[in-house]
Amino acid sequence: MPSNVQGGKTFGLLKEQQRSKLEEINKEYLEDQKYRDEEDLAEKLEGLKNKYAEFDLNDQGEIDLMGLKRMMEKLGVPKTHLELKKMIVEVTGGSSNTINYRDFVKMMLGKRSAVLKLVLVFEDKANGTPCKPDGPPPKRDIASLP
Repeated sequence: MPSNVQGGKTFGLLKEQQRSKLEEINKEYLEDQKYRDEEDLAEKLEGLKNKYAEFDLNDQGEIDLMGLKRMMEKLGVPKTHLELKKMIVEVTGGSSNTINYRDFVKMMLGKRSAVLKLVLVFEDKANGTPCKPDGPPPKRDIASLP
């Protein structure tokens, strides 16, 4: 029998430590002059923290290839290993094989459009409130009817 019988408690503790680390990084962004004009920055950072924590599978404060693979599958956009590696290079600038939280936030708040950012933004919009069309319904003619 393994000596670590309290697996669930340990996991909860790890997640809590991870979230407080991410919270510290969020504070840095909130105090950073570069991001002071960003609308709803606190809410955005909270959302990014939760999304990041969900896919940091080893709770080491980084998303590795398997975490990114799981994220893409969950979002309904499965990618090949080569595509995933390209995404990591795109986010980190080639400096790492994993995506750390700072890189993740920089990508999501930055002006550059990375593949991962596009997928996540699209997923957020898809899960948002359903859009009701504005204005009158389009004109239809007999030919367009089923």
